[in-house]
Amino acid sequence: MPAPILIVDDEANMRRAVSRTLKAEGYATLEAESAERALEVLDRERVALVLTDVSMPGMSGLELLERLHAMDDPPPTVMMSGEATTARAVRAVQLGALDFLDKPFEHDRLRITVRNALRFTRLSAAHETLKAEVSARAEIVGETPPMRHLRALIAKVAPSDGRVLILGENGTGKELVASAIHEGSARRDGPFVKLNCASVPENLVESELFGHEKGAFTGAVDSRKGRFEMADGGTLFLDEIGDMPAPMQAKLLRVLQEGTFERVGGGRTFHVDVRVVAATNRDLHELVDTGEFRQDLLYRLEVVTLEVPPLRERPGDIGALAAHFLRDVGPRNGWANLRLSPEALEVIQQHDYPGNVRELANICERIAILASNEEVGADEIGRYLPRGRGSVAQGAPAAYRRGVPLKDLMSEAEKALLEAAIADHDGNKPDAAESLSVDRSFFYKKCRTHGID
Repeated sequence: MPAPILIVDDEANMRRAVSRTLKAEGYATLEAESAERALEVLDRERVALVLTDVSMPGMSGLELLERLHAMDDPPPTVMMSGEATTARAVRAVQLGALDFLDKPFEHDRLRITVRNALRFTRLSAAHETLKAEVSARAEIVGETPPMRHLRALIAKVAPSDGRVLILGENGTGKELVASAIHEGSARRDGPFVKLNCASVPENLVESELFGHEKGAFTGAVDSRKGRFEMADGGTLFLDEIGDMPAPMQAKLLRVLQEGTFERVGGGRTFHVDVRVVAATNRDLHELVDTGEFRQDLLYRLEVVTLEVPPLRERPGDIGALAAHFLRDVGPRNGWANLRLSPEALEVIQQHDYPGNVRELANICERIAILASNEEVGADEIGRYLPRGRGSVAQGAPAAYRRGVPLKDLMSEAEKALLEAAIADHDGNKPDAAESLSVDRSFFYKKCRTHGID
């Protein structure tokens, strides 16, 4: 049953009138004739909203509001007053009130105010829950030396306001590092805004960054904020900065230098306070040498450089990462304690993960969807691993087995490699032959020798 709304007023007629209106809307209500009585009710009841008068004998509504917001989990509060003044309303909002009703008020005004207050409370709760979930998922997992070093650098860099350039292959978790920098900074309560420079058409990058005015170009039916405006007071994460078009690099440099910009099609200058964190999987110094990236922009961006190691350089973290991902995706797919057996863990640690952490996360989600048991064994795990490049060929022999002649080991290994190449190209033998840089006729002959259909 939904929590009731507590009505606090020393006038019985007012309490009854408000209660009737709210009950007609389907809300449950409680009444208190004083602030002191309201505190007694709140000691034993959880309420969805408090509607309180300001002027009452004894403790005033403003004093009650102060007491409420000193609680660990204060109820949302709306003030009512027949002697409303601007100063009193401002004071109420400063103390945490969601709204201020001037008596006498219309029933519609009361209904709308209550509905909005409850909706705001639900959205705030959902927002906090989402932040907690995102924070949990954004945990930087790993205890190998490269990851301990990276976390130590993040801890040093985050509290500053310096710009950071994050380097790393695709899928290593560069956005995760940027988020950790934001969460560790004084801007953590401000917005964290992202833009993937490689995913935006070249003619729209300026609008995405700086916004546009109505009519600035075909399709601009309304004015719109850009990412810099959205990130004011917070952090802007520019992913794949190496793919930013050359004309935009000069405009970005100006914002980094001066903190000002104009919207597309507008003349007004905007001043923003934004920390920029950029990331790329490309060698920006090489792009500078080829003229594809501005050297002065690179100097602005790389105040501090962090490098995220690929997963193949920290295989000791694969087990912890897999357990982390399975804990996340398992319950969503009906598994309370989805896990890998020690033998299965050994198998997934042999994969070199060309797609890095993102690839491991995808494998874990595939396991959660397709697994037949809560503990996934070595005999099952092979079905979930990609074949071909970056993977251990299923059924491939060990490099050496005591008592097995070299020619037999080499024949088994050759067959396994041929099968892996064919599987990697979805059964297309010509493509498999090309990927191994051998003539097709030679490839077909080897397949016949090993009985590969």
